[in-house]
This record gives sequence, C-alpha cells and structure tokens, in this order.
Amino acid sequence: MNLYSSLTLRQWLTVPFTVLMVGVVVLTGALSYSTGSQAVNTVSQHLLQEMVARVGQAVNRHVVGSAAVLEAAFPTGLEVPDTIDAELDTLRTRFWIATSLHTDPNNFVYYGNQHGQAIGLLRLSSDEAELRYKLRADEFRGFSRFSGINGALGPKTFEKKLFDPRERPWYKAAERSLSSAWSAIYIDFTTEELVATRARRVLDAQGELQGVVATDISLQRLNLFVSNLPISSHGVAFIIEPDGKLIASSSGPNIKRLPGGGSERLMAIDSVNPLQRAAYQQVRDRLQSASLGVGPRALAFDGPNGETVEMAFDRVLDQAGLYWLIVVAVPRSDFMQGITANIFRTALIGLLGVIAAVVLGWRIVGWVDRDIKRLTEAAKLVGEGRLGAPLEVYRNDEIGVLASTFRKMQYRLRTDVLTGLSNREMLLHSITQRIEHKRRERDALSFALLFVDLNNFKLINDHLGHDAGDRVLMEIATRLSKVVRPGDVVARYAGDEFVLLINDIPSRQVADQVRRKLEATLLEPVQQVDLGSVPDGAGFGGAVGLAMYPMDGDTAELLIARADQEMYERKRAWRLDA
Repeated sequence: MNLYSSLTLRQWLTVPFTVLMVGVVVLTGALSYSTGSQAVNTVSQHLLQEMVARVGQAVNRHVVGSAAVLEAAFPTGLEVPDTIDAELDTLRTRFWIATSLHTDPNNFVYYGNQHGQAIGLLRLSSDEAELRYKLRADEFRGFSRFSGINGALGPKTFEKKLFDPRERPWYKAAERSLSSAWSAIYIDFTTEELVATRARRVLDAQGELQGVVATDISLQRLNLFVSNLPISSHGVAFIIEPDGKLIASSSGPNIKRLPGGGSERLMAIDSVNPLQRAAYQQVRDRLQSASLGVGPRALAFDGPNGETVEMAFDRVLDQAGLYWLIVVAVPRSDFMQGITANIFRTALIGLLGVIAAVVLGWRIVGWVDRDIKRLTEAAKLVGEGRLGAPLEVYRNDEIGVLASTFRKMQYRLRTDVLTGLSNREMLLHSITQRIEHKRRERDALSFALLFVDLNNFKLINDHLGHDAGDRVLMEIATRLSKVVRPGDVVARYAGDEFVLLINDIPSRQVADQVRRKLEATLLEPVQQVDLGSVPDGAGFGGAVGLAMYPMDGDTAELLIARADQEMYERKRAWRLDA
C-alpha cells in the first residue's frame, strides 16, 4: 500500500509544515510561470488579432459610404453636360445631398471635366458649406461659403496655386478604370494631409469620357485613431499600402514635412521605430512568399534586439481596388511583465510563509477547514440546481475521497448514463445560465436551440431490440458532439430526442446552416448496427426544430417548446413526403 494513501487525516496534520510550504512555493512558482507563459502565447495572439480587427472596422467605417456618395452626386445614366457653366446650381444641389449621406468622413464631393473645369462642395457643418469651382482651365479656383442648400454664395476668394483636375491622381485613376476606383493615397492639394479618393468616370450618351466625380476620405482621423490605440508603450500599430508607404502609425506622423516647404510620404521601412521596420519586413516577406487566406493572421518573430515579438496583421480589401494592410506588433516581454512580477511575489510570499510556518504551524487546521467549506458550498450549489458547480478539492486523504465521490455524484446528476451527454436537467440549467449571461452582459448575439427527434427509431427497437437501439443512440450522440463547437452543449432530452445549445449565432440564416449540417449528419448510414432487416432502413435521419433566443422565447421552457413544436411540424412534413 502506498505510504501516502495509508496516512490518516490526523497524521497529515502532523507532517512538518515547513517542508510542505517549501514544496508548495516551488511548485506554485514553476506552475505559475509555465501556465502563465502558455496563457500569454494564446491570449497575446487573440488580443492582437482583435486589435487588428478593430482597426479594420475603423477603416471600413471610413470607406463604406463612398460609393453611395458618388452615385448621389452623379446618378448612373444621368445626361452629362459638356460644360458646367449652366449647371452650377444643379450640381451644387446634388453635391449638397451627396455630402449629407455620410458627412463624416465623406464631406467633400467634387467633379472635374475634360475641359479643365472643376466644381466641388465641402460640407463644413450640417447647414454650412463651401463651394469650390472654376469655369476655365487657366483660372484659379474660387471658394465661396453659403448656408443652407439654396443659400446665397458669399464673397469669393481664390487659391494661390493653379488647380487642374486633369492632373490630379484621382482623375487619372478613374480614367484608367471601367468602374469606380480608389486613387493612390496622395497629399491633398489644399490641406497637405494624406487623402484617399474614390473616383468614378462620368460618361456622355455615347459612352465617351466627360469627366470624373470623386469624394475624399481624409486619413488624418484614421491616423489619430491608430495613434490612440491602447497598446503597450513598446508596441506599434500601423496601416500601410502594399508597397510599404505609411497610411497611419501609432509611433509617429504619416507624412514628412520638407525643409523647403511641401510634404512627402513616409515608408515603413524608413521608420525611426526599429520595431515598425522589423514588423513591416515580416509582412513584406509573407506577401511575397505565401497565400494569406482570409482574416487576421498571428505570428511571432525575433525582434530588433533579439527578443520575441508577437504580431498580427490583416488586409483591407474592397471591390473598388482598395488594398491596405493593418499591422500590430508588441514585444512578448510586455505581455510577460505581469507573469514575472507574479513569480517574484510568489517567492516573497513563500519565504514569509516558511518563516511563519515554524511559529504558526497549528493554523494548518485552516487548510482542512477551507476544503471542507468548499465541499459545503458545492453541496449548497447542487441543492440549488447548479449541477456543474466546480469543486476544486484534490487530496489523497479522507477529504479528497469525499470530494472525488462528490464530483462523481455531480457527473451522474448532470450526465445521461447511456450516451455520456448532458441530461435534461443540465440542459435546462445551461440554457438558463446562458439567458442570464446575455441579460447581464447585454450581449447582442443570439443563441439557438436545435431539437432533434430521430425518424423511425421505434422500428429499430421493434425489429433489432433495445440493445441495438442503445448502440444507435450512442453513435448519434457521438456524431452530434462532433458537429458543435467547444462551449456548445449537446444533451439527450428523452428517449430518441436530443437538444443542442449553439452559442453566439448572429442570425437565423446561420442557425439554418447549422440545422442543415446537422440533418445531413443524421442522414449518414448507421455504422454500429446493420439496419438491412429493418423496414425503411434507408429512411432514418431526424427532424430538427429550431428556436432562437430571444426571438422565439426568453425562458428555457419557451425556447424548448418552440423548438419542439417546429420539430414536429418538420416531422409531419417529412412523413407526408415519405
């Protein structure tokens, strides 16, 4: 018999507490570092991917409305005049309407034609705007402010530089494209800030180019958003074009002011931040060597000082040719700071504990009492119906035996003996917990209940016996468990009925996709039992009813009742078609 298992509780209480404390401190420190290091690997990747996704959402908010703005300014099929001289009022009205759609960021719409004429409207507020126009190619563009859609134009001022729309990057980009297109990012003629322009050709009735309509998206706010991202002081986040030109960066400006006046674009490879340079090189190598797939990618690499760097990146694409890259990189040591500090704290606490144990050894009784309290609390929770309440008591003495027995009892209370799935009580508890969580966290994502009833299952029991039926149920339970994701619940509800709780379902269409996948799984031939002798042996499968929270009910009972009702409706339809 093992020495440890032969010791009684009273004997355990006499074991030299100082030795025990030393072992606990060493083990806790080692496990803390190992577990913390593994957790950092996982959490850091998810954190960086979420941050990349957040930046991607900000980019999408900036660009999503540009197509609608262009369509409002120059509707497809609208007759286009050869010159704008007689159309100033009409164009001003349409441009006012266009800039009302997505004022932030699409507050500037403009048009230039083959004659070098130009007109643009910049919205300054909900009722203030500035009209910028020129009627001859060789004249300077004039600016006039006005209030309201039909307000009178104010005094006219003129630019000091000659503006020719035909020479601007946005005009040339649209000339080469059959549909709307994004220009290369450029420095704005007036503000000298980075701007991305979505432009579209405007054709006459014969399909000949008359001009180009465009709307600007200032990247200054995007740069400010990236600069304010909550990353560590040593980390960096930036957005670039595929050629490495900076669009936005958390480590500095996105353009360089020249000593003699003017500005020029900055390249990521020329950044003063060594981490930004290294991160860009990693992205550039992957762009050249492999298919990137869809969604954010995470990786780790050796940084400028030889330290490990965690990085995530993703692409931003749209149908008009937009192609940007989002990159977030953080030294792994930034994530490990808390772990290292925790190790030092653990060592200090352990040292104090060893010293105190010599004098306060009698307090070991508190160790016993603590686990007894855990057992008591776990028993109370089970009595309240919380069958899955965790019991973190693992010992080799009498209390450990009691805790192990209690966990087995919990398992039997929440598990179907035949299939090993959750039983009805555990299912109801899981649904109720999920509803409470949604309400407490105000989580907008729905969850779905799928109620499964096997078709013709009674024929198996009648012709092959209940042992064969049990094997079929176990096989079906295994299939259902493979369909769901971690965190979802599969339960045997009663007899040949199963219920699946699928978390985080954004829409009923997605839930229907899961249902179809489930129905296809149920239709696969049974492997554990030969059904050749059963009438309609090829006609098994199952009817699957669907209920969505909160659309179909806000309690476990209502959701199950709705899913059960829809299941029977589908079963009746199946029988009519059979």
